[in-house]
Amino acid sequence: MPVGSERYKTVDLQAVPRHFDSAAAEKRWHKFWQDEGIYRYDPTQDRRNTFVVDTPPPTVSGSLHIGHVFSYTHTDFVVRFQRMTGKNIFYPMGWDDNGLPTERRVQNYFHIQCDPALPYEKSIDVGQASSKQRKKPAQQVSRKNFIELCHRLTAEDERAFMDLWQRAGLSVDWQETYATIDDHSRTIAQLSYLDLYKKGHIYSAEAPSMWDVDFGTAVAQAEIEDREEHGAYYYVAFGVERTSDSFTVATTRPELLAACVGVTAHPDDSRYKNLFGKKAVTPLYNISVPIFPSELADPEKGTGILMVCTFGDSTDVDWWKERKLELRQIFGKNGRFNPVDFAGAEWPSGNPDLAKEFYSAIEGKSINAARKIVAEQLREPRGSSVPDGAITGAGAPLRREPEPITHPVKFFEKGSKPIEFVTSKQWFVRLLDKKDMLVEKGRQINWYPDYMRLRFENWTENLLYDWCISRQRFFGVSFPMWYPVGSSGDPDFDSPILADPGRLPVDPMIDVPDGYTESQRNAAGGFIGESDIFDTWFTSSMSPQVASKWLLNPERHHYLFPMDLRPQAHDIIRTWAFYTIVKAALHEDTVPWKSVAISGFIVDPDRKKMSKSKGNVVTPIEYLERYSADGVRYWAAQAAMGTDMVFEENQMKIGRRLVTKIYNAAKFVLSQNARAGEILCELDRGFIARIRTLIEHATTAFEHHEFSRVVGATENFFWHSFTDTYLELAKGRVTRGAAAENLDVAESPEERPGTSEGTQSAVAGLRAGLSILVRLFAPFLPYIAEEVWSWAFAEETGNGSIHRARWPTLAELENTPPPEYTGSFDTAISALGAINKHKTLSKMSAGAAIDCLTLSLHPETAKVLESVVEDVMAGARVAAYEVLEDDNLETGEFALSNVEFAPRNNAS
Repeated sequence: MPVGSERYKTVDLQAVPRHFDSAAAEKRWHKFWQDEGIYRYDPTQDRRNTFVVDTPPPTVSGSLHIGHVFSYTHTDFVVRFQRMTGKNIFYPMGWDDNGLPTERRVQNYFHIQCDPALPYEKSIDVGQASSKQRKKPAQQVSRKNFIELCHRLTAEDERAFMDLWQRAGLSVDWQETYATIDDHSRTIAQLSYLDLYKKGHIYSAEAPSMWDVDFGTAVAQAEIEDREEHGAYYYVAFGVERTSDSFTVATTRPELLAACVGVTAHPDDSRYKNLFGKKAVTPLYNISVPIFPSELADPEKGTGILMVCTFGDSTDVDWWKERKLELRQIFGKNGRFNPVDFAGAEWPSGNPDLAKEFYSAIEGKSINAARKIVAEQLREPRGSSVPDGAITGAGAPLRREPEPITHPVKFFEKGSKPIEFVTSKQWFVRLLDKKDMLVEKGRQINWYPDYMRLRFENWTENLLYDWCISRQRFFGVSFPMWYPVGSSGDPDFDSPILADPGRLPVDPMIDVPDGYTESQRNAAGGFIGESDIFDTWFTSSMSPQVASKWLLNPERHHYLFPMDLRPQAHDIIRTWAFYTIVKAALHEDTVPWKSVAISGFIVDPDRKKMSKSKGNVVTPIEYLERYSADGVRYWAAQAAMGTDMVFEENQMKIGRRLVTKIYNAAKFVLSQNARAGEILCELDRGFIARIRTLIEHATTAFEHHEFSRVVGATENFFWHSFTDTYLELAKGRVTRGAAAENLDVAESPEERPGTSEGTQSAVAGLRAGLSILVRLFAPFLPYIAEEVWSWAFAEETGNGSIHRARWPTLAELENTPPPEYTGSFDTAISALGAINKHKTLSKMSAGAAIDCLTLSLHPETAKVLESVVEDVMAGARVAAYEVLEDDNLETGEFALSNVEFAPRNNAS
C-alpha cells in the first residue's frame, strides 16, 4: 500500500463498465492465468512449502453434470486457499477413460459390438449412429477397431471436460494431466501388478465370482449396490429321502432348483432339528442333497429352512466352501442356462428322463424367462419329490400362490440386471488377511469430516472377498503376461510369463513375450496372451503414483508422495479411497495422503443422487452462462463437507447478486482519491477490530476444510458489517473530502482535499476492508475477485494476481490501534439501525434526510456513542441532533423523538 504522502491508485469510473460482464471477464482472466502461469507447479521449491492434491480423475463417459461441478469446486476452494497462504501447489487433472462405462458409451454412440474373433479393418468407417441405424443389429467390429473407437471418443470427451473445468475456474495446472489409458498410466498400473505379484499378494483361482451378465465380466464387491426390486416368495415342497415326509422352502429363485446342492436351517430351530444329517429330495429334478445346520440361516426369514444353490448369493458360496458341497453351475456367462446331463455323476437324478424334460424347457433361456417356466412346472403334481406325488392335496410342489415382496437385490453399479455368481478363472489381490492393517492405515489419515473414517473402517472390517482385479472386457489396461502352451496345445496357466518391466506398457494380445515370435501365438509349444484387463480401480487406485511417476522417477515420487489431500465423494470410499490405501500399503507400507476431504452429492427434490441412469441430471453449462462461474461456485460453497445438498437454483441467483454488489462497492471504494494515511478514527478502528475476528474465523475454518463456514461468515460480514453499515457510516467523511476536492480550495499539497485525518482514516479503513474481503472471497469467486484486485491492489501490492496474493492475516493490521471502546463499532451500527427503522416505520426510504432528531440512551451507551456519533448522523443523513442520557433505558437501547424529516425533494 502507498505510504507517506503518496496517494492511493484509484479506478477511473468512466473507464469501468457500469455492469460487470462476467462472460468477458471469465475469458480474459482465464487467458491471463494461463499466460502468466499463475497456477503452475514449481518442482524446485521445498516440499514443506508444497501442497499436493490427488485430484479425482472424472470418468470420461459422456457429459459432466452439475454434481461434478459441485464437488470439484470444493477441491478448488481448498487449493486456492492453500496457494494464498504461500504454498507451492501441485494440482493435476486426470481423465479416467478406461473401463466399462466408456465401453458402454462407445457401444451406444456408434451402435457397435466388439467381436475379438474378427480381423482388424484399417480404415473402418464408423460415425455416430443415426436413429435409423439403431433399429438394425449393432455392427460387429474387431477388438483393435473397438479400442481405437474408444480412444477417439474419449479424446473428444476429454476436450469438452477440460473446457468445462476451465470455465468453472478450476485452478488446475494444465501441464500436469494424465489419462488412465495413456502409456504412462498403463506402465504404472502394470508395474503395480508385477510388484504385487512378486510380493505374493496376487493369485489366480477358478472360483465363483460375482458376474454381470450385461457386460459379461466379473466385478468386485466394492462395485456392487443394492436396489429394491419386486419379487416373490415361492413356497416349494421338498421331500426327505427314503421317507414320505416333506418340508417347505420359501425361495425367490425357483429357477435355481437344478443347482440345489444342499438344504440348511438354524441349529436351534426345533422345526427342523430332526432333519439334520438326512438328505432332501429336490422337486422336478429328484436329486438328493444333504440337510445341515448353519448359524447363518435365519429362522424368521421365509419358512426358516432354505435351499443352497451354486450359486444364488454370497452365502451360498460360503456354504459351498465350508461344507464341500457339489458344484452344479447351471448358469452361463452369457446370462443363459447351460445344458445339463441328469444321467451323469454331477446331477444324479432319481428320474433322469423326467428331470431332463423339465430342464429342457429352460435350457438356453434367460433368468426371468426360466423363473416363469419353473413356477408353472411346480404346479404339476408329477414334479413332486415324494414318490406318491401327494405332498399337497393337489400333489404339486408349489404349496400356495407366490407371495409378492419387495427386497434388496445386488447389482453391478453400472449394470441393469442382477449380478450372478459364476465359476470362472480370475485374478485376485489378497485382502482378507490384511483387514486389521488396512484399518490402522486408515487411522493414520485425517478424515474431513471425521465420521467418514468410520465408513472406511466398516467397509474394511466387513469385507467378504479378496479383490477380484480381472475383467473380461477390451478397453482397459492389460495384464502384462502370457502363458506357455504345451506340446499338447494346452496353456499352462500356473506358469505365467511376466513382462520385463523395461518393456512396459505391453498388450499381450498384440505384443510377444521375450524368446518367442508372433508365429508361435496360440500354437503348441508357443504361447497365448492374457486376454483379461484390469479392473478400472486397479489403475485409478494408483492415481497418486501416476501423478508422482512412482518407479519411473523416484526423486519426483519421493517429493510428492504421500500427498497432502485426497478430495472425493462419500460413495466411493469403499472403492477409490479403499483401493488407493491398499496400494500404498502393499507397495510401500505407507498411506497415500495425509488427509481425505469427503464431499456430498447433489440430489434432486426427492433426495435421489443425480445420475444419467436415473434421468435426473442437470447440465452445468446453462447455469454457468446464466449466473456466471462465480454464481455457480457460490452455490457449491453452501454445502458442508460430506453433506448432500438439494439442487437449488435460487442460490446461484444470490451468488450473482453478491458478485454485482462486490463490483459496485469496489467501484465506490477504489474511486476515492485520498492520500494514504493511518487508520485513526474510532469507527474505523472498531471496523478493523471486527474484521480481525473474521480473518481468524475464516482461516481456522479453511484449515479444517469447512469452507461453507468461510463463505457464509465472509458474505454475512460483507453485507452487514461493510456495505450496509461501515461503508454508509464512513461515507460522510469520504464525501466531505470529495466535496472539498471539487471546490479546489487547497493552496498547498498538505492542504489538498483528501488529506484530512478523518478522510484518510475512512478511505484507509474502506480500502483495507475491501482488500481483505475480496481476498477472503477469492477462493470462491475467483473472477470478480481478480477483476477488483486488478483495478488498484495489484499495482499497490506488487501481486499481479489476487490468487498469488497473501491470504489475510492479523499481521497486516498490526499497525492499526484497537478501538478506544470495544463496542464502538457495534454501537454505531445499532444507532444507525434504530434511525433507519424509524424511517421505515414512518414510511420513508433509508436515504431520507432528517433535519433534526433527539436520541435518548443509557449513559454507558452514550459514552461509547460519543466516539462515533458524527459518523452515525452523517450516515443517517441527520443535519442536527441532540443526545440525551436516560437511566431508564437498557444498555444498547435507543429511543428517538422529535424527529423532523427534511422535505422530500431534499431526500435522496
